[in-house]
Amino acid sequence: MFGELRDADISVLRACALTGTSRATYYRRAKPVGPRHGPWLPRTPPPQALSMAERDRVLAVLNSPAYADLAIPQVWARELDAGRYHCSMSTMYRIARAAGQSRERRRLATHPPRVRPELVATGPGQVWSWDITALKGPVKGVWYRCYVVIDIYSRYVAGWLVAAVEDAVVARDFLADAISRNGIEPHTIHADRGGAMVSKPVSEMLVDLGVLRSHSRPRTSNDNPYSEAQFKTMKYVPDFPERFGSLADARAFCDGFFTAYNHEHRHSGIGWHTPASVHYGTAEQIREQRQHALDAAHTAHPDRFNRRPRAPKLPDHAWINQPPRQEQTVSV
Repeated sequence: MFGELRDADISVLRACALTGTSRATYYRRAKPVGPRHGPWLPRTPPPQALSMAERDRVLAVLNSPAYADLAIPQVWARELDAGRYHCSMSTMYRIARAAGQSRERRRLATHPPRVRPELVATGPGQVWSWDITALKGPVKGVWYRCYVVIDIYSRYVAGWLVAAVEDAVVARDFLADAISRNGIEPHTIHADRGGAMVSKPVSEMLVDLGVLRSHSRPRTSNDNPYSEAQFKTMKYVPDFPERFGSLADARAFCDGFFTAYNHEHRHSGIGWHTPASVHYGTAEQIREQRQHALDAAHTAHPDRFNRRPRAPKLPDHAWINQPPRQEQTVSV
């Protein structure tokens, strides 16, 4: 049937439509292709395609000193303004892509990856961490700023301040006062990359005191875990208000909270001691008293214990981003 239609000078398209045959099937049967061995023959370029010499000239124009930093549309337009037409913009892009030059042509600034901070403290007064959190004021849009600096080994809040704004000069004076009142210049002070933390007044003050500065990587809150955990403890206490009525109210609340945090709150990370006990060196004595109480309980009722109870120990080190065990180097 198909051959008869073709003999009647009916076109392939019409013959396929009348017989319900696809054109691909017709052409495949008319010119069968057996198994192919070796690569396909190169495609014959269309007659309007640029020759290799013309393509090389276009690439030379793109890479010329006058155009090396310009985008391809800029080059095309400037050459056309000068009365020279080489090819279309899309062809220029294809030539540049074939030469591996289709990425950004301008010189771009490159930034090395941020180094992960790795800090360790083996005792109080070695590494401090500080941050600023926002406290809701009496009405929407009013916020107070709570500055807190904490010793990462003892978890002792070495200083706090509630101010109306976040300010570099306020931050500098806050840290200087905390160092002066504690009588300790820590080896390192760690913070995130907030505006006040990386400000010139704070940096100059720490350099003058000989205190090393450490900063978190951008958008990496885990690099400042001690400050973040302390703020969470504060904001999850039952009496933390939804809003503070005034700056004086916020300061009064923080005064009571940080006093309790330092002298009453037992912290799991330091063997369930208070931060003040660890900071001022009474934790070991308290641990001995706890052990005596546990020993007495074990002696009175040994059947209630699977083994001799032990009072929780203090940690040997406090880390910010502890490295893998094989890479650890203890240095402060």
